[in-house]
Amino acid sequence: MSGAGAPTLDVDGAGLRVTVVAASWHTVVMDGLIEGARRALAAARVTDVTWVRVPGTFELPVAARHAAGHADAVVALGVVIRGGTPHFDYVCQAAAMGLTDVAVRTGVPVGFGVLTCDDEAQALDRAGLPGSHEDKGAEAAEAALATVAALRASRLLP
Repeated sequence: MSGAGAPTLDVDGAGLRVTVVAASWHTVVMDGLIEGARRALAAARVTDVTWVRVPGTFELPVAARHAAGHADAVVALGVVIRGGTPHFDYVCQAAAMGLTDVAVRTGVPVGFGVLTCDDEAQALDRAGLPGSHEDKGAEAAEAALATVAALRASRLLP
């Protein structure tokens, strides 16, 4: 299981502005990722949350870029399931590079909650649904908040 060794993040996000950008493909998996992010943000006391839905994972970077101008942190959620063509590789690479570029260029932490799976069973196992072994939506939200907290604690962010 890839979640072995994950840190426990307990962050107070009160007062932070967070935007969650989420793809629309694979509804059941996306519903789980979104609910996981919603739970994690609520547990961290984040009340200022903007939700943006885009068609697919490929569109996440442009939405995250616009969101970064209005948020302390961005959480990007999506899922790409391998098929029989190279499409999987192109979309995964574009999403990873695009979201990394948004974070580096804007200085706004981006929680990476994009599942890149070989099959639907792997995606469901990571979606934070009842019976899932992992909750990647929650983990992405927690990572974004923890990064803001770390940068603020080191006085790298106001």
